[in-house]
Amino acid sequence: MPVAVDAMGGDHAPAAIVQGAVAAARQGFRVVLVGPEEVVRRELSRCDAGGLPIEVRHASEVVAMDDHPGQAMRRKKDNSIRVCFELVKRGEACGMVSAGNSGAVMAGGVFVLGRLEGVERPGIMSVLPALTGRPLLVDAGANVECRPIHLVQFALMAEVYARRVLGVARPRVAVLANGEEASKGTDLTRAASAALRLAPVDFRGYCEGRDLLTGDFDVVVTDGFTGNVALKTMEGTAKVIGELIKGALRSTPVAMLGGLLAKRALGAMKRKVDWREIGGAPLIGVDGVGFITHGSSDALAIQNAVRRVQAAADAHATDEIARAAGQAEALLAAAAAQAAGGTHQQGRPGAAPEA
Repeated sequence: MPVAVDAMGGDHAPAAIVQGAVAAARQGFRVVLVGPEEVVRRELSRCDAGGLPIEVRHASEVVAMDDHPGQAMRRKKDNSIRVCFELVKRGEACGMVSAGNSGAVMAGGVFVLGRLEGVERPGIMSVLPALTGRPLLVDAGANVECRPIHLVQFALMAEVYARRVLGVARPRVAVLANGEEASKGTDLTRAASAALRLAPVDFRGYCEGRDLLTGDFDVVVTDGFTGNVALKTMEGTAKVIGELIKGALRSTPVAMLGGLLAKRALGAMKRKVDWREIGGAPLIGVDGVGFITHGSSDALAIQNAVRRVQAAADAHATDEIARAAGQAEALLAAAAAQAAGGTHQQGRPGAAPEA
């Protein structure tokens, strides 16, 4: 099945989106572009896309970046985001990606695909650049206020995604907090951590902000407010450091010569931290594959997003993700029982009592 691409989402739509879809199609990926048919076909005609595995599906409406997500989904029944999700729901696309209104994409995933059975709230997973690996940060902005069950479900679902989609043999899971000690954090992080210590995952405790990009953890969970602030802080820091490096390399003739000599190495470093290479943030907890990519996505970002959507669809991990999320309530109950003075026989949910 093809990947459904919202041709009208993002700051550079539809031109950059169509160009990225065409680049993905040239790599062998099937794509269905969704948007006003006349507009989409006009862009395709500029890309020499003849003979490529690209379809066009008409959507008469577009969700603007300043539209209210829920209202847009209810009032604009034929918007390009919703039509993408409907293609996935009907089995006409393996997954979808949009660079448009992120709230509307999340709302569309919930309204059209629905939540997986047992999932309290779906989240947004952001794939981070790191010294080693590609850590997952969840939630990256979908749920500003969370309860312990949400963080536990985020952790369990993302652990499955890291194994099945990213190929991490045994993902190391952590909760984002303001220190490594178990006494640190908030009531939310302490309750989630207590439950995750009983979970059948490789839980490593707390992750401090400084360790998000070290590669020491494969899954880091937090509430959407904290996660989004952390994500935007990292984006801003990377931008500032990039500008400082540019300024330093242009400061003197000797520095410029050094920059020329280091050009290849600097290019490799830039690609490693380039968000366009990551391909977007998957929705976790909805009954299907949906990706949100950056609003300023260019053709390269869309090309990579199509590839990531296909990989997630090929993993067929939805059922396992649902089963993992379903453990959260029992884990929290077992942790509460231990805190109240329970014995070791309550260790893992489902474990046989000690004789």
